[in-house]
Amino acid sequence: MRYLLGSRFRGAFLGGLLGETLAKSSHPQHPVVSNFAESLVPGATSLVQLGKFNLDDWLEIYQKKFTDLEPAKIIFATIPLSLFCHENPVKLHQNLLQILKNWDIDPEVRDSTLAIGYAIAQSLTEKLHPQSLIPQIIAFIGETTTPLPQNLLKVNNLLTKKAGLEILQCELNSQTQLSEGVALAFYYFLSTLEDFPLTVSRTIHHQQIWKHNAVINSQDISIIAAVLSGVYNSSVSIPASWRVLLTREFSQISPMLELADALAIAWSGVYKPGLNLPEFPQEENFTPCVYAAPRVIKAR
Repeated sequence: MRYLLGSRFRGAFLGGLLGETLAKSSHPQHPVVSNFAESLVPGATSLVQLGKFNLDDWLEIYQKKFTDLEPAKIIFATIPLSLFCHENPVKLHQNLLQILKNWDIDPEVRDSTLAIGYAIAQSLTEKLHPQSLIPQIIAFIGETTTPLPQNLLKVNNLLTKKAGLEILQCELNSQTQLSEGVALAFYYFLSTLEDFPLTVSRTIHHQQIWKHNAVINSQDISIIAAVLSGVYNSSVSIPASWRVLLTREFSQISPMLELADALAIAWSGVYKPGLNLPEFPQEENFTPCVYAAPRVIKAR
């Protein structure tokens, strides 16, 4: 295995936080708040506490926490579920559709969530190949009337031709569609696949281009690209200077990392008596008592 699974889980959490933090600090004149952590933590905590996905629990906790789930918040909320179900594409597809159907979301949000979830799963199983990822994503989404598959195909074709961002801008027209923002995030990720700092830096540098997007803002695009790259390249790819910045700007960084570790432990089938996480995990050492392969101790 190229990177430890726990490091990839951490990469997803840290990547999203960095994408948000760097976007805010680079463009303070755009007071957009995505609340990546606020969206992600309840679902991750539920998975850790129950050791499985429970639809009723998710509906209850998110109904209490949010009066309105915006498209980006829905995508961020489902990231822990994609991490947790990554080894089983069928189960991943079913669980994502189950929660999205009950949230009664727009088809474009559904397709975007499925696309990001599938890419996360491919990274975690080390099956992600840039030449075939987008066709596989389109197959995973299935029949749809949304423009996301077409926009992803544009990205795929331009990546094959090694086209620059300027050409992609002309192809996507920088309109207000969610699918265009998600396609752009995939472009940033796949065009600099092995370089997390470059992927995130490019999203920050080009924020000004997409600031008028009404459905998904430039900050959300940065977060999505950073999550995808963080999962693929793991937390070890994150520069030390950025970690320092994140620690300074985000007071809950240590509990967030512990939550990522706890999620990896819960997925793996490790059993620890008394594991009980509040909204943010307490600072404690998650030392597992028993090791087992997935589904050996408990079925998911």
